[in-house]
Amino acid sequence: MTEERYVVISADTHAGANHQTYREYLDPKYLAEFDEWRGGYKNPWKDLRDTDLRVRNWDNDRRDQDMLADGCVAEVVFPNTVPPFYPGFVLFAGPPSDEEYPRRRAGIQAHNRWLKDFCDAKPGQRAGVGQIFLNDIDDAIEDATWIKENGLRGGVLLPNIAPDVTNVRPLYDPEYDRLWAVLADQEIPVTVHGGTGSPNYGKYPASKALQIAEVAFYGTRPFVQLLLAGVFERFPNLKFVLTENAAGGMPKLVADLDRIVKAIQMGAMGELKYREEDKLARSASEYFAQNCFIGASMPGPMDMKVGEILPDDRLMWGNDYPHDEGSGPFSRESLRLALDGMDTARRKQVLSENAAKLYDFDLDYLATLAAEHGPSVAELAEPLTELPAKPNMALMNGARQAGLPISV
Repeated sequence: MTEERYVVISADTHAGANHQTYREYLDPKYLAEFDEWRGGYKNPWKDLRDTDLRVRNWDNDRRDQDMLADGCVAEVVFPNTVPPFYPGFVLFAGPPSDEEYPRRRAGIQAHNRWLKDFCDAKPGQRAGVGQIFLNDIDDAIEDATWIKENGLRGGVLLPNIAPDVTNVRPLYDPEYDRLWAVLADQEIPVTVHGGTGSPNYGKYPASKALQIAEVAFYGTRPFVQLLLAGVFERFPNLKFVLTENAAGGMPKLVADLDRIVKAIQMGAMGELKYREEDKLARSASEYFAQNCFIGASMPGPMDMKVGEILPDDRLMWGNDYPHDEGSGPFSRESLRLALDGMDTARRKQVLSENAAKLYDFDLDYLATLAAEHGPSVAELAEPLTELPAKPNMALMNGARQAGLPISV
């Protein structure tokens, strides 16, 4: 009898090209400027300098080897590496200045073109998340439409506007309604990714510590801003995805927002008074359940509790490949902790069915790969009571959440 295995889709992986490859996808009118910029660029990121590590971003054979060994047969692909004219790693780089904007936009368009080909190389296994900027709303609509028309099923990565950015409208500006309308009408998923939206902390001894302490706060600000600005009320069909670090803190955040929304509905919160037009028709919990999806990356069991305040088809799992904090190569062990106590049907939803529904993966096709590479139902049903030698950060985080003894 064939052992039943799970289809596993990672809802959070990253990929990108190197500069030489990006050059092939760049608008020719920027080639001379790109060559000059590239000649002066110094890469500060070890994993993008190391020959063995960096190829994981674009080499199909290496990527397949790592992903399949980790039990994953498909992936939702976010950007990585450094596109043309970027000041640094794509997720950490803030919105461009007005002067930088034309070149930086050309850079993300080159990435999107490359990503289309990267996903087309394995169309059944990859759903790419394209990039847009918000400096010009018409341009954002044009680029989002290109992303949809060119089959990047992961939708768009929403730029997270830090509070110290002054040249780009905040996400709660009503002018964005025409963008939200296009994204909702065309059923383009909109994702905000953890690690984005932090302000410039300056060069102080505490800067890096402050950044990591506040990263979850800034990563969830777009959800708060769109909710309180009434975007989810006006666009109930907008599919809004929070990926990576949002899961564990969302139940408390949504509960806090419920209290705030209720106070606004009643007209006052302390000395602050609210007008009739400030009031939302529904609770934060209702909007969260109506519009939102969670891509829980390398989660522990406490992170899975966010599923209790969402419809059953909204929670997805990710391994964050190829980042250092990702769950690979211990994703099976991590899943044994995170999914402990879930029945098989619910596990199937979290591991593949929900992502397949949102991003249009063919589960029948993926089942043929999972039959060889996926974790077995019996394997994930076995509680993890002991950590393997040299566990990674994701596994240790899950162990802490599960109360499993660990030593550092």
